[in-house]
Amino acid sequence: MDMLTPMPKYTLFGFKNPRYADARIVVLPVPYDSATTYKSGAREGPHAIIDASRNMEYYSEELDLEINGSDIYTMDELEPDLGSPERMSARVEKEVGTIIDDAKVPLLIGGDHSIAIGSIIAFGKRFNDFSVLHFDAHSDSREEYMGSRYCHACIMARARDHCDSCYSVGVRSIYKEGAELYGDDILFRKDMHGMSSEEIADKIKKKTKDRIYLTVDLDVLDPSEMPSTGTPEPDGLRFRELASILAGVLSEKSLIGMDFNELSPIGGFVAPNFLAAKLIFLTLCYAFYSKERRQPSSHDKGI
Repeated sequence: MDMLTPMPKYTLFGFKNPRYADARIVVLPVPYDSATTYKSGAREGPHAIIDASRNMEYYSEELDLEINGSDIYTMDELEPDLGSPERMSARVEKEVGTIIDDAKVPLLIGGDHSIAIGSIIAFGKRFNDFSVLHFDAHSDSREEYMGSRYCHACIMARARDHCDSCYSVGVRSIYKEGAELYGDDILFRKDMHGMSSEEIADKIKKKTKDRIYLTVDLDVLDPSEMPSTGTPEPDGLRFRELASILAGVLSEKSLIGMDFNELSPIGGFVAPNFLAAKLIFLTLCYAFYSKERRQPSSHDKGI
């Protein structure tokens, strides 16, 4: 029978899964949003992003390269634990820990931003020398919020428990005490105005270590381009600005893991879903595939 859409049902970019053993990047969809504090719906984000990604072109005219997915493995959705955000974080930590121990790069797709906690804890238990690079409209730096230390408003507080180098970018919503405590580790949106993407990337590179764990809350983007979030904030980054910053940072840093969160799809409005999928695509290109093309050959090295 000829199929209307001859692609795997549920893999990032619609690529046929390689053998897990042959994968370099492992995609873990986490459809969980029980730790949200305003509007829910992010549990639908992983499916929406993957569905959009299956309808994209896999050639980047910006970089003049095409990816074929031969090293990208998409796992089944991680079943949520609705007992508590702490228990869900432990579940994520276990899965991510296995991916790391298998010498692969985890790529989590949420879900609300609390899923980043378990992932960062897994890295903190295995790596001594890395930075958490955090793109977000909110500082997410509260020790506790609404009775939980593991909700999406606390991810950077928990990150600092397990990583001594954390840097946030694009923040435009923070409580006063948090600004006083963590201001030196935050590039506020107000201070980014008038800076070029290259200047922002250079500042980030000076503030972070060679190995990066990247955590992205999509509400770092302006609501005019990314309205599909549970906690939108005005005066956000534009897609091209964010992509250019990531390109500059990842050209020199080693990306050891990443998560993209807080897409809360709006029925019948798919443009934000495609934006999220394209951001993931470009991040992979910047971090892995364009770097490989730039590696000098043995002839160039004079060997």
